[in-house]
Amino acid sequence: MSPRIGYAAGAFDLFHVGHLNILKHAKASCDYLIAGVVSDEMLLKNKGISPVVPLNERLEIVRHISYVDEARAEVVSDKLETWRSIRFDVFFKGDDWRGTEKGQQLEREFAEVGVEVVYFPYTVHTSSTRLRQALDLLSGPAVRLPAHTGEPAEVHGT
Repeated sequence: MSPRIGYAAGAFDLFHVGHLNILKHAKASCDYLIAGVVSDEMLLKNKGISPVVPLNERLEIVRHISYVDEARAEVVSDKLETWRSIRFDVFFKGDDWRGTEKGQQLEREFAEVGVEVVYFPYTVHTSSTRLRQALDLLSGPAVRLPAHTGEPAEVHGT
């Protein structure tokens, strides 16, 4: 029997436990896990955001996660085009896509080529969006934080 190849795509920006959980669960559901790290250009085009961490650094982080067998840059929006070049058997996604128009279209397209779509629970309490919002707050007007000496210190955003 040939190995079951899985593909989990994501920005993996501001890497957090939700990212780790998806990769952990994905690896438990396949023999060989490929993580597709969405390029900076694709994030800007599809989500209207630039990543905090550049692609080459995100790839390096994801490449060193023990659950990941291979990490590659995802440079096209069309998941079927990605499938044509990799030929994975199962596609992993956060369950925030389940039941959405995009998710249903993805399921239909992958069903036609025999790819199973598996959803994992979305980590609500930690997300890159919330981390980005926290960073935005810190980089806004001066934020007062206590210094190690017990005296208040003023920190200016960059």
